[in-house]
Amino acid sequence: MAIIRPTLRDVAERAGVSEMTASRVLRGLGEASEETINRVRSVADTLGYVPHRIASSLSSRNVDLIGVVVPSISSMVFSDVLSGISEAASTADKQVAISVSGYDLAAEERAVREMLSWRPTGLIVAGLEHTDATRNYMKNSGIPTVEIMDVDGDPVDMNVGISHSKVGRNAAGIILSKGIRKIGFVGTGMPNDFRAAKRLSGFKEELSRRGVPLVAEEFYSGNSSLRLGKSLTERVLTRHPEIECLYFSSDVLSCGAVLYCLEAGRAVPDDLAIAGFNGLEIRLAMPVVPATSHAFRRECGTRAAELILEASSGKIIEFHSEFDPGDFF
Repeated sequence: MAIIRPTLRDVAERAGVSEMTASRVLRGLGEASEETINRVRSVADTLGYVPHRIASSLSSRNVDLIGVVVPSISSMVFSDVLSGISEAASTADKQVAISVSGYDLAAEERAVREMLSWRPTGLIVAGLEHTDATRNYMKNSGIPTVEIMDVDGDPVDMNVGISHSKVGRNAAGIILSKGIRKIGFVGTGMPNDFRAAKRLSGFKEELSRRGVPLVAEEFYSGNSSLRLGKSLTERVLTRHPEIECLYFSSDVLSCGAVLYCLEAGRAVPDDLAIAGFNGLEIRLAMPVVPATSHAFRRECGTRAAELILEASSGKIIEFHSEFDPGDFF
């Protein structure tokens, strides 16, 4: 079914103002009452209307770029995703424009609105959880959109990723199959890191199904690091020395845990099992390689860009993540 993009006239009529007033409000120009400004913006958000940044003579054309909105570019995780997108885009002479949301849904909303205003060839956004306005922008823009890195939810259009719930359940099942029962979790407590939350939920669901409670949970906010992994591991093991396995929300933290154990004289892998997530290459540089589950980061980026170029509306691609035992399982 063809998408009918909302127009400035639609916004003006719904808000009960002239097109000129609606245009000036949405561009932040001129003076209008606070009530009028709020009404016009609310209607625009509801309709998913995005002003076009390119000149009116070119308004029917898309520019040769793919817009990308990700939570971070400071971690190895998203650099791999962006590499996959850039490589695939370059095959069709498309440029990539990147915006960072910082795991803030309001910032993501602003980024998506700005990206779509330039009428890109396509838009790639990390995750499936957004504000209602962001979903409306993507749904009604007429721009091919791919949500990536997660398939546990309701995509707006195209979708590429893994099931984080399955990853958590699978990891728990394998850990339990080794006779381990005293298990702790260490990971991000950021409320908008929905993918990490889904993995933990799946992990706890499987433990609960087998009648095994978590011995301890340790949360942090902000960026992960080896140093943080070491300090969090020390903290949780000091309180709960009986723990037999620590499950981490990221490989960076799990590698920090390996370093802490070796420095503290705690025998690994015999004395403590360690598992993380993402399949980062840094694991392979550890004296003892922690277990992980692979996230198909580069593949997600590559396939997302390819779907944009193919305009494969509605297509969903799920990669099936396998548990990598490393030196521990």
